[in-house]
Order: sequence, then C-alpha cells, then structure tokens
Amino acid sequence: MEGCDCVEPQWPADELLVKYQYISDFFIALAYFSIPLELIYFVKKSAFFPYRWVLMQFGAFIVLCGATHLINLWTFTIHSRTVVLVMTVAKASTAVVSCATALTLVHIIPDLLSVKTREISLKNRAEELDREMGLIRTQEETGRHVRMLTHEIRSTLDRHTILKTTLIELGRTLGLEECALWMPSRSGLNLHLSHTLRHQKPVESIVSINLPIVNKVFSSNRALGIPHTCPLARIGPVVGRYVPPEVVAVRVPLLHLSNFQINDWPEFSARSYAVMVLMLPADSARKWHGHEFELVEVVADQVAVALSHAAILEESMRARDLLMEQNVALDLARREAEMAIHARNDFLAVMNHEMRTPMHAIIAHSSLLLETELTPEQRLMIETVLKSSNLLATLINDVLGLSRLEDGNFELEYGTFNLHAVFREVINLIKPITAVKKLPVTLTLSPDLPVCAVGDEKRLAQIILNVTGNAVKFTKEGYISVSASVAKPDLLSRNADFYPVASEGHFYLHVQVKDTGCGISPQDMPHLFTKFAESKNGPNGSIGGNGLGLAISKRFVNLMEGDIWVDSEGTGKGCTAIFVVKLGNCEAPNESILHIAPPARLIHN
Repeated sequence: MEGCDCVEPQWPADELLVKYQYISDFFIALAYFSIPLELIYFVKKSAFFPYRWVLMQFGAFIVLCGATHLINLWTFTIHSRTVVLVMTVAKASTAVVSCATALTLVHIIPDLLSVKTREISLKNRAEELDREMGLIRTQEETGRHVRMLTHEIRSTLDRHTILKTTLIELGRTLGLEECALWMPSRSGLNLHLSHTLRHQKPVESIVSINLPIVNKVFSSNRALGIPHTCPLARIGPVVGRYVPPEVVAVRVPLLHLSNFQINDWPEFSARSYAVMVLMLPADSARKWHGHEFELVEVVADQVAVALSHAAILEESMRARDLLMEQNVALDLARREAEMAIHARNDFLAVMNHEMRTPMHAIIAHSSLLLETELTPEQRLMIETVLKSSNLLATLINDVLGLSRLEDGNFELEYGTFNLHAVFREVINLIKPITAVKKLPVTLTLSPDLPVCAVGDEKRLAQIILNVTGNAVKFTKEGYISVSASVAKPDLLSRNADFYPVASEGHFYLHVQVKDTGCGISPQDMPHLFTKFAESKNGPNGSIGGNGLGLAISKRFVNLMEGDIWVDSEGTGKGCTAIFVVKLGNCEAPNESILHIAPPARLIHN
C-alpha cells in the first residue's frame, strides 16, 4: 500500500466556476436524457414519418452526449485514472455518433426542409379521393338515370310504347344523335329496323342475322363499340363531315315463348335477341365512358323485362278471350245437353208407361196361344211373335236400366228374398223361348247354397236373366246348364284379379251358365261387355250382337262388389259365363219366404 500512488495530481481551479460547471453539466445531462424519451413518444404517436431510423440514430447521439456530461461531474473533484478512461471512451463514442448523424442529416435535411414529400403524398391522396368521389357520383347518377328510365319504361305494358319511350329517354339522358332498335323477323334469319329516335326508318332496312358484327353483339352481354360504317349503324344520313360518330350496340333478350304470336310480333321457337344501337353526335370530342356503358346495359335488361311483361299480358288477354269463347260454347253445349236429357227422359217415360204394358200383354197372349191346337204355320208365326216380343221387352228393360246407371242416381234396393225362387223364376221366364228352340235347360243348386239371402232381388234376377238369355240366343242345338253355389277359391282359379273373402255377415254367390252354342273367338273376347258389340260368331256364321244385356249385367255385378267373365275354347265349342256377387246372410228368414222354396235341387225344362 505504501508504493501505490492512487491520487493523481490535480490542476488548480476556481471553486465558483467549477461549481457552475458542475451544475450546468448536471442539467445538460438531464436534458439530454429527456430528449430521447420525447422522440420515442413522438415516433409512437406519429402515423406517418419516413425517417424513423434517423431519429433512433439522433437519439443515440443525444444519449451519449448526456452520458458524457454526466461522467464529467466526477472530474470536478479528485478522480482516478478510471474516470478519465471512461470519460475518454464516452467522448470518443459521442464523436463517432455525432459525425455519423451529421453526415446523415446532410442528406435528409433538404427533404425535411422542403414540403415536396408531403405535398406529393397529399396530392396522391387527394387524387385517390377525387377518383372515389367521382365513382360514387357516377354510380349515383347512373342509378338515378336507371330508376328514371325504369319508371318510364314500366309505366305502360304496350310494347310499342315501351320501345319508343326507351329511345326517347336514352336520347335525352345521354345526349344521343340517334338511337334505334333492330328486331328479328318472323323467319328469324334477318333483323329489321323497327324503331328510331329521329330519322324516318327506311323501307328496306334489313340486316342479315349471320353477319359477323351481329354475331359478335349477340355473343356478348355487354355493350360493344361498333364501326359507324357497319350495317347496324346505317340508320340515317351522317351529319358530321370530319369526325365520325361513336356508335355502341347492345343485345336485348326477347321472351322465349313457342306459342306467342300476336299481330306482327315474331314467334320465338328458340332464344333470340334484338339489337339496340346508340350513336353520339358527329364532329364532337365526346367519347363513351364506362358508366354510360353500364347504363346502356342496365336499360337493355330492363327493356327485356318490360317486353316480357307485355308479352305475358297480351298472352293472358288472348287466353282470357279464348276462355270466354270456350265458356260460351260450353254454355251452349250444356243447354243442348239439357235439352237432350229432357228428350231422353220423355222418351224413357213413354217406353216405361206406353210400351212395356202392351208388350207384356203380347208375350202373355202369345204364350197362351202356343198351348192351344195350332197348325204348323200358325205355330211358327206365334213363335216368331213371342220371340220378337221377348227380345223387344228385354231391350226396353235394358234401356231403362242403362239410363239410370249412366245418370249415376241408381242405387241397389236391399231386402230379404228367397234365393232359390229367383233362379226358378228366371228359368220359367226363358221357358217359352227354349221350348220353341227345343233346348233342354238344367238348373243345379249346390247343397251349401242358402235359401234366404239379403240383397237386390230384382237386379240379381236381371243379371241371371240377361246371362241366360244371351246363352239361349246364341245356342241353336245342344243344352244350357245353370249352376249356383257359394263361391270358393278353387272355383275362381281362372280369374286371378278377383279374390272374394266371405265373413259372418255376407257370402259370395257363384253362378255359372254353360251352353253349347257358337262359342266366342279370341278377338271378340275384349268386346263382350260393350254395348251393342257385334261378332261373326252367330248361328250359321251370321253376325250377332250382345245388345245391352251383358253391359248392364257387368255394371250391376260391379255394384254388388263382384265380377263377371266369360270362358270359351273357341268358335263352335260353346262358352261358359261366370259371375260372382256379394249377398248378405239372412239370420231369421220369414216362413212365407221359405214356403216358396223349390223342393228339388235339380230342375229340368
């Protein structure tokens, strides 16, 4: 410790000056340290400043200057060599940073002093805002024009008024020299000039639809500029002498209707277009702008919508007129039908009251005459009268029954009756005819067949009579057999479409009428139950007819929830008619009903 010289010799100084320097260095250091904080705050709050790195460099210079003044506080008292060394390093660093900052400021001070950078930035921003405002104003103006044109166009539904209004409003809004519309012809091969704004349209204003310029307009949904010399732009004489006019064309979609043709309006079987041509004044410096193209395109679409509405209105008016004509015709037809119904009802009333009574008398007296002693010639004549009378009586009954069925007011009359007696009465009714033709008739009633049943006795008897009479009609020799039983599944094997299911309250009656007559050919099978159907399968190959009997029988069978069909092996082999009807079970039959039941199950004629 004795050899250490820790205190270096100091130079003498005025104490008051030293004191002032000490205080000054302290405040200088304090100010230097506060300036970087202020710069940092300015950089964070500044939204736009292009020289942030210069501020960082300048901040480092200030910090070093402040550090130098702060270290200098220790030099006013007795200090060591270390303080001098630190002071030297701080001043050297400050010198380097200050020189670098001075060189940097040499380059950026002219830009900072001038307002060129800020002026350019503000100018660019102002131009951008001007463009945005101009676009907004253009859109607003275009929208206002579109709303105005749409209102004018849609204020009417007459297509000629729509097109003329469109041309006038476009010419006024855009300041056009001429505006025209080319419509497709009836053939769809040409375009003819239909409407113009100012010039009188030429008589022979026709343009082929196959021209390249026409195809170009049709293939684009935007407004296109076209040469003023092309056929579409030849609307009228050119007024200008030096500068040709600017011409724009746009397509107008037309309604797609195949049955729409009113007066001179074309019929469109495929999608077609009209062409709208717009021409600016010649010898003017005006050009088409983007917003004007958009306006023209929107108006073209609005015209297409208005034309479609007009087309639909005209079509609906034509349909209304056609409907009115149809209503008048229907009313006339209804009146004629009512008159025909009244005439038919009068005719049926005459048949019912004036023809059936004498016809029954003729049949009864003819039957009585046959039981007396007659010569062969007399018997033949009486048999002919009886046969014809029975046929006529059957026709009268069939016509009356069919009329009630076709009116839709026919209802079955349900009641309790003797089922066996119905078959016996039918056999007795056909007995005179079979006796004349010498045909044996057998009736077989199954043991399980109930004596009493619930249903429409008259209609059931009519069905049996019609089917049996049809068998007698087409049988010249042989026999006729009638059998009745309760329907079973094995009896219906040939009719796969009908599945009767019996229950406690009802059963199904199965009736089969078989004959050895002329039979039925396969081609006549589908027409058996048709009114007045004819076939060549009559006796001796003559033409025979079914009349109304089978047709009425089928309707009665359907009302009784049953089915009827005919089987035949061919011509000359006879046929078998089968029908199944639904009848109710009789729980407590009346004694008078049971008393008339036939004692035998087999009845021969």
